[in-house]
Amino acid sequence: MATAWSDDGDALIASIQRSPFAAVISDPRLPANPIIAANPSFCELTGYPPDEIIGRNCKFLAGAATEPWLTERIGDGIRRRQPVLVEILNYKRDRTPFRNAVLVAPIFEADGTLRYFVGSQVELPPGGESSFSRRDCAVAMVKTLSPRQRQILERIAAGDRTKVIAWYLRLSEKTVKMHRTLLLRKLNGASTAEAIRIAVEAGL
Repeated sequence: MATAWSDDGDALIASIQRSPFAAVISDPRLPANPIIAANPSFCELTGYPPDEIIGRNCKFLAGAATEPWLTERIGDGIRRRQPVLVEILNYKRDRTPFRNAVLVAPIFEADGTLRYFVGSQVELPPGGESSFSRRDCAVAMVKTLSPRQRQILERIAAGDRTKVIAWYLRLSEKTVKMHRTLLLRKLNGASTAEAIRIAVEAGL
């Protein structure tokens, strides 16, 4: 069941906890932008228990064959405070390599202050689904949204919270919350992290 987007950080954390997709939240206000929350799916994907994840930067998934130019692309997105999606070679706790479709996206306060980064990871099986087929799927899902829901999804993907979206679109916060709940349902009950991933993959 999708959780409505909230201006409360606890609601954001709760939203990823119920997600079947691996996800983490980091705090850029702390040195090295450490992870402050990781969901069970992330632990299952990587093999790391929570106590070996919290407080670390996501770079701990990198290894000998991780592509440095893709690591730099993620770093550039973080520095520019913009969503970034890459397919990069990462390593599980037992050092098994895996191809990881990593999304990192900023979350802002109502005053424009950067509050969090949300990251989601999808393991790509060898010879499995291509980025093109995932993009086609994301585009198809976005097409099910009404024009207003699409506008709100675009603002969510940009890291805006309810109050900012309401101001930007000249709507009441109640109306934004209603549309947000509906669009998450249309996106197969997506969490906030999944909705941002779909928006980025669809090219919004």
